[in-house]
Amino acid sequence: MKRFLILALALLAAVSCNNKESEMKALVLYYSQCGNTEAVAEEIRARMGADVEVIEPMIPYDGDFMATIERSKKELDSGALPEIQPIKADLSAYDVVFLGFPVWFGVCATPVLTVLSAVDFSGVKVVPFCTFGSGGLQSSVKMIEEKQPEAEILPGYGVRAARIEAVPAEIDRFLKEGGFIEGSVEPLEPFPALSPVSEEEAAIFDTAVAGYPMLNAKAEEVASRSVPGGTEYMFAAKDQPRAARSGSPVPPAGTLTVFVLAEDGKDPVFTQVVR
Repeated sequence: MKRFLILALALLAAVSCNNKESEMKALVLYYSQCGNTEAVAEEIRARMGADVEVIEPMIPYDGDFMATIERSKKELDSGALPEIQPIKADLSAYDVVFLGFPVWFGVCATPVLTVLSAVDFSGVKVVPFCTFGSGGLQSSVKMIEEKQPEAEILPGYGVRAARIEAVPAEIDRFLKEGGFIEGSVEPLEPFPALSPVSEEEAAIFDTAVAGYPMLNAKAEEVASRSVPGGTEYMFAAKDQPRAARSGSPVPPAGTLTVFVLAEDGKDPVFTQVVR
């Protein structure tokens, strides 16, 4: 009995040490303009037990959409990125850094571009996450990779601001798939090869993009797969001319990839556009 107790205590100690060593120390570093990116950051913080630091411009953006767009456009054109409060966290002290931002002009918001230009992420595992009107995760990740070539950029997460209510379930799946938190999810089947759209599929696409002024496209090909609670579509669509806010026509951008989610009992919605 004594030998059994000693063995049991030794095994318990080993398990405790292993659990402690497997705990992932995470930092959520983000900028949020309207609260959407903050909502995603809070979801990650809560599930990871992560530390949090907010990226703060020295001169805050005033929150007005057009004023923000005009200011950030000038900053991008001139290369004079906004000054920010110094980042306090020691990034090297973390196993992973979740870097969050809204997408402006197809890439990271300018305060985050300042961070990427001023802070060394060498050797750091970075998980980008973002909120957007139509898309921009892929282009933002590409920019992060270009500005921080010595960092390890892991797959990221993006969500439309119009679908912010989907964040809790999607972040849960994202963190489990990435091995950041315990638990398993049923893997999704890959999309099959694209095929010409049917009238029914074209109608699904049109319903999903209706009312969004920054997207005027015609579906040409499609692939679909089953997902929990519905069907996900990947459309290859041809961009059409559209009117800009100034009233001038915007030339078509070529072929777009538009992802659409049709949940059971709900109207289909597009989840992101990859240009």
